[in-house]
Amino acid sequence: AMKDEISRLEARGTYHAVDPPPDANILTCKWVYRTKKDEQGKITGYRARLVIRGYNQIPEVDYFPDETFASVAKLPSIRSILSIASQHDMIIHQMDVKSAYLYGKLDSNENIYMKPPTGVEVKEVKPGQVLQLKLALYGLKQAGRHWYLRFCEIMKQVGLTRSEFDHAVFYRKEPLVIIFIHVDDMTLLTKNIGDMEKLKKKIKDIIEVVDSGELHWMLGIEIRRNLTAKTLFLSQRSYIDSILSRYGFSDTKPLSIPIDPHIKLSKSQCPTTTEEMAIMRNKPYREALRALQYLSIATRPDITFAVSQLARFSQNPGLTHWNALKRVYAYLKGTRDLWLTFGNENVELTGYSDADGMSNEDRHAISGYVFMLNGGAISWSSKRQETISLSTTEAEYIALTHASKEAIWIRNFLSEIFGKMADPVLVYSDNQSAIALAKDDRFHTHTKHIDICYHFIRYT
Repeated sequence: AMKDEISRLEARGTYHAVDPPPDANILTCKWVYRTKKDEQGKITGYRARLVIRGYNQIPEVDYFPDETFASVAKLPSIRSILSIASQHDMIIHQMDVKSAYLYGKLDSNENIYMKPPTGVEVKEVKPGQVLQLKLALYGLKQAGRHWYLRFCEIMKQVGLTRSEFDHAVFYRKEPLVIIFIHVDDMTLLTKNIGDMEKLKKKIKDIIEVVDSGELHWMLGIEIRRNLTAKTLFLSQRSYIDSILSRYGFSDTKPLSIPIDPHIKLSKSQCPTTTEEMAIMRNKPYREALRALQYLSIATRPDITFAVSQLARFSQNPGLTHWNALKRVYAYLKGTRDLWLTFGNENVELTGYSDADGMSNEDRHAISGYVFMLNGGAISWSSKRQETISLSTTEAEYIALTHASKEAIWIRNFLSEIFGKMADPVLVYSDNQSAIALAKDDRFHTHTKHIDICYHFIRYT
């Protein structure tokens, strides 16, 4: 695998040998080994990648700090597209770009030098020489951005337009073609197999890719379809099994809810004595919580509130917080076979907004919303509000405002790609005062203090 990687780098002309310039920042590199697995967790291949130690780069010398950002497709965008694709029987395929970052060329003012890698022979390198990079090697801080800019050029050559609402989504309306990308993973959608083959050929003529065929596995998410019923299912059960095993929760007794409603988590439960801190010293609280966060934002909205609550105590967690974290894992063990499902008679985009009032010890309410499309959740959130509300009406009104902003973004995004939506997005709230306040300037005496930004919903 290491020899294959060096051969690929040399074939692309990634670097050339030079004598090290005086006072140059010579970076080192390392080998990263990875086993590729399928949706069942079985090993499908081995990979060795040469990665430069970019953390030793000097700002304004080796890279410009404001030129390192690269877009990837947002998960709400991905779920929205897949939801509509299942409804309209679209063909969904996937391709991986081989050594994607090597398609990004360094600018003439970027002089990056690297010591030759160990373990393999590098051709035409004399003793004492270093490698000057011509292409963006993995590990460089600017590598992702160079590849993304190159990919945008490729999409223009293919005839696709970049979405203004998600810069990692590209489309063409006639005939309908959609591509979204996450680093080097491309997902392609077309209405028929003929358009798919034409699209693939155009891309293969420009870059080297691995055609993975129909989409079954994406970003650690297992994907299944029932073409007859026009349904699509998303699951992370393989990921759940791996984190249960990693943190020693495989033998945990399954539970039916992720958080105990009778236990109120607070800062008073954080350790304050040496003995309490010693108990928590070897508990992997932050690592286990971080593993849950990807589940929360990808396919499991049912644990989002619990994860957001637990994240508030990651700086100094106590035993009560650790037990609450274990409960989420116990819930996941009992619900690992639940799938996020798209496919329903109700295909309209609908939102639901709520707030928990001011029950937290710091008096900050929690805003929550979820948007449903084609029977499944495509976007959700559970976040602590920035301001302290003086009433339940105010808390619900702020939550409704956050939901309306998300509704506008989703509507604009889907209208841009699939055509203008005929009906407005319906957002539900369970607070009559907040609904009335969104319509008119009622309750002036009690609401005149609300910041103008939260009246945004009244004019949309």
